Amino acid sequence: MAEAHAYCSFCGITQVPGTPLISGADGHICEACVVLANQVVGSWGRKRSLARVHERLLTPAEIKQRLDRYVIGQELAKEILSVAVYNHYKRLRDQSAERRVCADSDNVELDKSNVLLLGPSGTGKTLLASTLARILDVPFAVADATTLTQAGYVGDDVESILVRLLDVAEGDVGRAEWGIVYIDEVDKLARSSESPNVVRDVSGEGVQQALLKLVEGTQAGLNKKGQGRDSGAEAVIDTRNILFIAGGAFAGLEDVVARRHAPGPNGIGFSAPVVSAAAKFGVSELLAETRPQDLRRFGLIPEFIGRFPVIAPLEALDEAALVRILTEPRNALVRQYRKLFAYDEKELEFTPEALTAIARKALERGTGARGLRGVLEQVLRRTMFELPSRPDVARCVVDEKAIGGDGEVKYVCPDAVRDNGLRKAAVG
Repeated sequence: MAEAHAYCSFCGITQVPGTPLISGADGHICEACVVLANQVVGSWGRKRSLARVHERLLTPAEIKQRLDRYVIGQELAKEILSVAVYNHYKRLRDQSAERRVCADSDNVELDKSNVLLLGPSGTGKTLLASTLARILDVPFAVADATTLTQAGYVGDDVESILVRLLDVAEGDVGRAEWGIVYIDEVDKLARSSESPNVVRDVSGEGVQQALLKLVEGTQAGLNKKGQGRDSGAEAVIDTRNILFIAGGAFAGLEDVVARRHAPGPNGIGFSAPVVSAAAKFGVSELLAETRPQDLRRFGLIPEFIGRFPVIAPLEALDEAALVRILTEPRNALVRQYRKLFAYDEKELEFTPEALTAIARKALERGTGARGLRGVLEQVLRRTMFELPSRPDVARCVVDEKAIGGDGEVKYVCPDAVRDNGLRKAAVG
């Protein structure tokens, strides 16, 4: 009889046939209070995730200073990204539940500003985005736009980007909603022409249209299969607070900008001068002058361009920049290979001429900084094969001839190293 008069320990509602209660050890709870408690607990996780970001919120100058440790050059792009990321996380702070309650006339909502990176292959677009996520300690996911297709066709849907982000966040939806997503090869989504296409472009314009709501902000339902929870259950992610960074080489965009910036002569005939407009300017200068209309002529739809208001151009790397990339960053390639050799108790030394030759050879490959590792692997392959079986070698010296193929990597035995050390000590 007492059970018929049970009531919810939270809201006090009495149990009736239409309002069942869940019994506990010392009380009861109704369905409405269970839903409310779930929402409250979810807000706790959101607040904790936001608090972690705020504790490490750096100024734009501090963000750029940390980027300088890993990325050589690209001063303009690093400055644009530092400001964009700083403003983005200030926006998250403004949306915090603990923010000061303002009057209706002063309650201004801040919109999100996604970033579009323009630059040749191997200039550091992916490295910039991943380094930013590492500095801020937020979930970071990379998606390849070439694998995406419009919903209903073979390939990955755009929602698969959020599944990867949720995986990186270890299933924590609140933490994933403060993350960064980098969409690579976005230039491959361009239409083939500006005119309307009667053929359905499911991997180009169709993907651009599918990304619109995701990039701007929407409630996306994801299947949480593989997240360690019930298969088939759904996780709802709010993408309004996810910072999207898109990047691409945009090969040929400099010609589009050049035609707008400096249109060529209209002469016709054999005697008319043939001068390329792009020849008057460098590729980096033209990319820095990119406007939304240029991206539209390139093949991006206006709605997609509008979702990326911040455009950050990257400069093509020259020989001097590649030499700095080899030696200066914390994870420079020279340091990496020296560490590999140190595992076998060997020393590795590069002459200054060798470093210049490596940079020159990488430039010939046309793949930017990515070509540096390929050159080093080719030069050191035989050495790395032999050294583990050569206890008589203490140091390896790579000179310009070894890079050019006219010589080999020089091996120095332990006796020569010891004699050289004694000779230096005697001179000192």
